[in-house]
Amino acid sequence: MHPLLQQPTWRFIDQSNTMKNRSPLESFAMDDTLCEIVGQLQSPSTIRTWVHDDTVVLGIQDHRLPFVQEGMALLKEQGYHSIVRNSGGLAVVLDSGVLNMSIILSEQLEAIPINRGYDVMVAFIQLLFPEVADKIEAYEIVGSYCPGSYDLSIDGKKFAGISQRRLRQGIAVQIYLCIEGSGESRAKLIKDFYSISLKEVKTKFDYPQINPSVMASLSELLNKPITVFDTVLRLQNLLYNLGELEINSLMEKESELYMFYLKRVLERNEKMLKKS
Repeated sequence: MHPLLQQPTWRFIDQSNTMKNRSPLESFAMDDTLCEIVGQLQSPSTIRTWVHDDTVVLGIQDHRLPFVQEGMALLKEQGYHSIVRNSGGLAVVLDSGVLNMSIILSEQLEAIPINRGYDVMVAFIQLLFPEVADKIEAYEIVGSYCPGSYDLSIDGKKFAGISQRRLRQGIAVQIYLCIEGSGESRAKLIKDFYSISLKEVKTKFDYPQINPSVMASLSELLNKPITVFDTVLRLQNLLYNLGELEINSLMEKESELYMFYLKRVLERNEKMLKKS
């Protein structure tokens, strides 16, 4: 087991139901809040789960696409909200079949290099799905949306992507897990978004050439129905086996800090939208 998973106490915050009809911007603010309080050792290491209804989260580079407004209009026609995050990465799809998870750790006592942070998440997902642990690989899946060197795949088909957020000695290692539904359909949506937003205009930034066939959900890859709800239960049982577990939501003082970060996230998003 990865040493960073061997914590004396884990805190678990499950928002897989309560965040569904809310903006992912609220989740960004939540992870910033947890980064600070875990980073400053005011909370145990924390795992948070959340789900959002049909939304495409765009990166800063996506927002610089020459015809991005037409692309966002297409997403709206398809029933998806779109927001812009003030960080790296590219477009990803969120819906009721995608489970998002963050592992929040502190660097107060020891530095955690970027790759080690990614390795923690890979190790956790392998523990979460022991039946395919030896098949889960981490490398860039060319043709996927939001490609990266820590794409998670089985037999060359990507089902998850990992990112990191670092703030005030706290690290949030974040993953989206395509659990239910069609990975190919999600990828086709993003392919259409890039097609209409780019219109073959040459740009300095190389946007991904999406090949929908390289993406799949875990239900498809395991050839059996797995739900987000099932996965959250698996996760909670795994945490019980890792050690002492606290299950709760934000305390009063933590909620005050959350409101600070939410205000900041909303203001940044509003400024970015005004630039379009």
